[in-house]
Amino acid sequence: MTDIAIKTRDAIDVEVHLPGSKSYSNRALLIAALAKGTSTLSGLLESDDTKVMKNALQHMGLEFSINDEELKIYGCEGTLKEPGEDLFLNNAGTATRFLTTTCALINGTTIVTGNERMQERPIVDLLDGLKQLGVDCQSKTGCPPIKLIGPSLVGGLTKISGKISSQFISSILISAPYAQKPVIIEIKDELVSKPYIDITLDIMKTFGINVINKDYMEFHIPLGCYQACNYNVEPDASGASYFLNAAALTKGKAKVYINSDTVQGDFQYFKALERMGCHVKVSNSFIELEGSALKGIDIDMESIPDMAQSLAVVAAYAEGTTRITNVYNLRVKETDRLDACYNELKKMGIDVEQTRDSLTIHGGTPHGAHIDTYDDHRMAMAFSGAGLVTEGIVIKDAGCVSKTFPTFWDLFGELS
Repeated sequence: MTDIAIKTRDAIDVEVHLPGSKSYSNRALLIAALAKGTSTLSGLLESDDTKVMKNALQHMGLEFSINDEELKIYGCEGTLKEPGEDLFLNNAGTATRFLTTTCALINGTTIVTGNERMQERPIVDLLDGLKQLGVDCQSKTGCPPIKLIGPSLVGGLTKISGKISSQFISSILISAPYAQKPVIIEIKDELVSKPYIDITLDIMKTFGINVINKDYMEFHIPLGCYQACNYNVEPDASGASYFLNAAALTKGKAKVYINSDTVQGDFQYFKALERMGCHVKVSNSFIELEGSALKGIDIDMESIPDMAQSLAVVAAYAEGTTRITNVYNLRVKETDRLDACYNELKKMGIDVEQTRDSLTIHGGTPHGAHIDTYDDHRMAMAFSGAGLVTEGIVIKDAGCVSKTFPTFWDLFGELS
């Protein structure tokens, strides 16, 4: 798939069933792999990122079987084999960060690396945290490739920065039960994206490891072994945003099925659209949104940064100014997402400003444009909504959505 020209629509009226959450899928894959016994995962997301995780685990000796859309994982009880070749993880940030700690459990030498963009994404805070736990890890640039020699996850206390990515903390949390002594993680500054920590702790608890969380500033992880279980991966809350946006922009309706008791932070995105003027109904099993006249808002998106691109596109059509703040870590994602949003909104004729950690969008009358996606799935999906109400929107390299949502264009094409 190359470029997609979006067709404008009148007010949509749609019901959407979402695929499994990438955040839950990758965590469940790794934790089930480390567990004792055979786990059955259902609802697992099939995407480029989850394939990267599965392939890496297979290189470390894990075995899987698939039956009736369920994946069985035969757990290794924390005993992984040396891959025998570099672990190439493309631009999968979750897999790269999580497996960096896991590879410290392996008896031998492992190289964790990725594509050109992955080799620009900083991981030095994680490496600093791991070295305090005894891990023998080296990087020439503070980014992948990373050389790990193990087993070297001794344990003890580590003081780590949480300002760049909560995945550094999740990485240590997931593998910490297999250290030689209990691990304590102390956040030495601030922790961004706390809801993703909640996801990690939620799955760890389901598989039998209970972490003491002291107000997201200190985590105590006991020694132990995950216990296999049957696990159903819940729908992806971030995917809901693109269909809620479609309703908001066309002044239509969207009903998206997802449980309201989810700990996924991106579930809360609907509140931003509600503040902008949309009418929202939330039940135990779905969110229903009806679009209305949109107005600009000021919003701190530190806890849900992956939703910033979605909101930026809606803001382009709102009356007044929208300020999205506290999202510096978007600069170290699949692309520099702040810069990418700035460039593409400008291309559509929108007055927009950026700082180190914010984006200010002055609502207007966007015009058609060919939208560059920067090999970033969220750029493609976020800007798709613009094409529903503006003639001439073309999403370039639209196949990049396969990273997390391979069926996106099929579902988007059914909007009516």
